[in-house]
Amino acid sequence: MSYVEVPGAKVPIRMWADPATVEGGAMQQLQNVATLPWIKGLAVMPDVHYGKGATVGSVIAMHGAVCPAAVGVDIGCGMSAVKTSLTANDLPGDLSRLRSKIEQAIPVGRGMHDSPVDPGRLHGFPTARWDDFWGRFEGVADAVKFRQERATKQMGTLGSGNHFVEFCIDSTDSVWLMLHSGSRNIGKELAEYHIGQAQKLPHNQGLIDRDLAVFISETPQMAAYRNDLFWAQEYAKYNRAIMMGLYQDVVRREFKKAKVTFEPVISCHHNYVSEERYDGMDLLVTRKGAIRAGSGDFGIIPGSMGTGSYIVKGLGNEKSFNSASHGAGRRMSRSAAKRRFSARDLEEQTRGVECRKDSGVVDEIPAAYKPIEQVIDQQRDLVEVVAKLKQVICVKG
Repeated sequence: MSYVEVPGAKVPIRMWADPATVEGGAMQQLQNVATLPWIKGLAVMPDVHYGKGATVGSVIAMHGAVCPAAVGVDIGCGMSAVKTSLTANDLPGDLSRLRSKIEQAIPVGRGMHDSPVDPGRLHGFPTARWDDFWGRFEGVADAVKFRQERATKQMGTLGSGNHFVEFCIDSTDSVWLMLHSGSRNIGKELAEYHIGQAQKLPHNQGLIDRDLAVFISETPQMAAYRNDLFWAQEYAKYNRAIMMGLYQDVVRREFKKAKVTFEPVISCHHNYVSEERYDGMDLLVTRKGAIRAGSGDFGIIPGSMGTGSYIVKGLGNEKSFNSASHGAGRRMSRSAAKRRFSARDLEEQTRGVECRKDSGVVDEIPAAYKPIEQVIDQQRDLVEVVAKLKQVICVKG
């Protein structure tokens, strides 16, 4: 489908989703965003659903301002995937040992490494700017400085919720490694601190929703936020790179005889801010639950833990600010999923996948998400499909 245009106060709302299928709370959030004085464009992805302040699955382009709640509290959250030389024929009949080895190498949930991971021991890890990155921690908000030790030990860890590590097979029987995570606790604390700072500023007092508070360019508050935002985005990128390095080491050891090789890693943020230029204007583009899909950009759009995922290539559609969806998108809240489904339902819907099947992850049941095939179909003018993956192992926190 192409987009549907819904009238908004300051800008039209371009929707790559059927407005009739979007819940009322999310539609109200989109209308609220369209009232912001600084807004220059709003694009809505097919995985759109209710979020804090701004919907998940929205791309907000503003001039001279940025809304920290429109980035999301997991700054820099995103995906990484890599194609391997393994094929389905190389896999053992029982995948439980491999899942266990992945869980031993990558702490999940609230877990962290006993001591910080030395990236120098990871095959091919880009260490050139590593010391500079940690040196810049001195410049982040004082409110989170006491979290430095935790931040170093959580680097290279998964977290919980919708984050995952997967072992997948594509339609040609090639094996892929894939993972989804962000900036862990340090990103969350930086986001919450800056959202609180923005809400105190005088220019935000008359907003329709206090969660849409913004920072304005050329102010000390904006400078401080940009510094911390870009540092947290880098943390998230390094976090995924370290996890992928640890994951590749597991696969090398477990499939020693196969002498596994890996293609270049595909990686993309889907909660972040980027400086981009449209219609001759420099804009701050916030993608909350959306990936960049500029012409030729590789991206990853995952489904749920029992369905499949897609590797895509962007078509460079400027109407969406060169963006596409970040996943299938939830169709019911976590609490609603827990009320409606049981561990037995989860077991049924994840049949054939080596994964947790207990009540602790029922809120991640496939039925709580929109059908990924439909979401892909609704953005055929934004991306082209490069590969379709089906997971055989899914690790969750």
